[in-house]
Amino acid sequence: MDKKCILISKGSTFMVNAVKTNLEGDGFTVYSIGPSIKEINAVQEKADIILFYLGAFVENITEDLVFLKDICVEKEKALCLVGDHEEFRIVRESIPDDIVSKHFERPLDIKALVAGMDDIAEKNTVILRKKSILVVDDDGSFLKMVKGWLDSKYRVTIVSSGMQAITYLAKNKPDLILLDYDMPVTSGPQVLEMIRSEPTTDSLPVIFLTGKGDRESVMKVLSLKPDGYLLKTMGKDELLSAVEKHFEEQKYKAL
Repeated sequence: MDKKCILISKGSTFMVNAVKTNLEGDGFTVYSIGPSIKEINAVQEKADIILFYLGAFVENITEDLVFLKDICVEKEKALCLVGDHEEFRIVRESIPDDIVSKHFERPLDIKALVAGMDDIAEKNTVILRKKSILVVDDDGSFLKMVKGWLDSKYRVTIVSSGMQAITYLAKNKPDLILLDYDMPVTSGPQVLEMIRSEPTTDSLPVIFLTGKGDRESVMKVLSLKPDGYLLKTMGKDELLSAVEKHFEEQKYKAL
């Protein structure tokens, strides 16, 4: 198991150094940086686990925290925080708890921290083997429901607009895109057209999500030549079966 983490802290205190030394002793490669957009951006590709050692300074780095949140969401990184209740509360204003994999509370039990980081590294290895799916839909409730259905078997990223999808695809290449056909501003067909017009994304599989199952609507969807379509009225088992079938077909095509 390849264990790497980015350690963010304000300076090198005794405890920060102790955390780094113990992680390295456990086999982690640790990249130490300060809590700034510039430094985070410079090392973001080096590791999929980020350990942030908080302090009173978090009150003054809102922009950096928002940038860190965006990186964790877009790059699917595991974020862990070391701090106290007040520091967690401040960070929560910029980074929701559902993005944080673990909270390690001070006074710190370093052995427990190392064990926790080991657990995350192991889970991360399993997760990275999973197929990745981007779900695009302007209905937030539908997005959360579909993500909940797919999360156990796939790495799922959700975005709520066509332009957010295009921005995501500029840096990420999912194994499958589930794309809402009817969206305001930038519709599903427009997003598909943009995806197919770029050499870096033109081969990405796209399956439309549509709420209309009548023959005329379905023919209109299929005329755009997506890799398929799924009705949004599908239940959990039907959706999982359809996605699994798609990946099986892709595997046989590759063979």
